[in-house]
Amino acid sequence: MKALVVVDAGICGFQTRIHAESNDGQNVVFKITSGCAKARSFAEALAAKGSVDGFSEVGAGSESIVLITARESLKGCCSACVVPIGVFKAMQVAAGLALPKDVTLKITTAEE
Repeated sequence: MKALVVVDAGICGFQTRIHAESNDGQNVVFKITSGCAKARSFAEALAAKGSVDGFSEVGAGSESIVLITARESLKGCCSACVVPIGVFKAMQVAAGLALPKDVTLKITTAEE
């Protein structure tokens, strides 16, 4: 199965396109393109690790390869980047572990 997630990361203005594909319904490979150098670095580091076992990733929690690679690659203000979550969601769809559905973050300044 194939999945595509397009992430418009917010105030930085960068867009990242995440293509995820699984030929066996479990192991997922990614092709990630981005205008952001840090997201590209994350993508290269993730690609260097080879295919990702979607089943293991879902049960791994914070020890997931995707999330560990993000923590290693995205530092400073990019620590809260939404691209890794987009990668994780694309992996779930490509591995048949989730149906495709948009995720929305609406960020405003607000007083309670």
